[in-house]
Amino acid sequence: MAGYTDAPFRALCAGQGAALCYAEMVSAEAIHRGSDRTLRLLDRYPGEERVGHQIFASSPAAAASAVRAIHRLAPTVIDLNCGCSVPKVLKSGCGAALLTDPALVGRLVRAMRDETDLPVTVKLRLGWDERSITFLDCAGEAVLAGAAAVALHPRTRSQGFGGRARRPALAELKAAVPVPVFGSGDLFTADDALAMAEETGVDAVMIARGALGNPFIFAEIRARIEGRELRVGARERLDTAMRHLEMEAGAKGEAVACREMRKHFVAYTKGMEGGAALRQAVVHAATIARYRELVEEFLTH
Repeated sequence: MAGYTDAPFRALCAGQGAALCYAEMVSAEAIHRGSDRTLRLLDRYPGEERVGHQIFASSPAAAASAVRAIHRLAPTVIDLNCGCSVPKVLKSGCGAALLTDPALVGRLVRAMRDETDLPVTVKLRLGWDERSITFLDCAGEAVLAGAAAVALHPRTRSQGFGGRARRPALAELKAAVPVPVFGSGDLFTADDALAMAEETGVDAVMIARGALGNPFIFAEIRARIEGRELRVGARERLDTAMRHLEMEAGAKGEAVACREMRKHFVAYTKGMEGGAALRQAVVHAATIARYRELVEEFLTH
């Protein structure tokens, strides 16, 4: 998730039990043109072992060039995004625009596979809109070109995040391809994740929005699998938020970290009794000391 899944946040999620975390999606064209700033988005946190790097591309040549650069970083997997519906991504023919051209999806995957021995995967949506449901065609082309796994968010591009994710499509995809299938969409609790796995037979679930302010979701899922219940209280949530802030400051400097953590604090305090007042105060905090003061005031009143 652009603007969220940087190295410190991934480290928190991995520490809570996430098996694989993805860095922020990056432009293959920007890497092809030599953008060091883009490549820096793929920096790892110290000790980070497993990470997926995801590109968006519409040109096989640019995709191949990007993979050559990314291969040197030794990620766990390299993923092609075929689901992003951000207008600037669509205008360049990337992301969900690829859903209208399954053959191009295959050519992009082939170009990527030719440049690396690392697993290449794809992330899809159902299709461009209700009149163009193409996920099975896109997945088929990707697998024929060498994709090692396929992830599906079962909504169309036109749906955005509206409506409900259509889980039966995940079972349909699982039956149609011989590679692992990852499911995403509307996974905000451990119950959501386990229900998706049981109902569809997917090989893994991908948590996106459900992890914002809630890296504990991975530990909660693992606890449920083991037959345990895990409850995370306000103190632990806010202690983790402060640790997150300190990790961000170590990576980016205190001033930048304090600005960027405001959106994370909104997520950490969502649904917390009295959290609205804390959120209103945090948007003006410019130092770690001020964040800590506000958190302690909140927890002791």
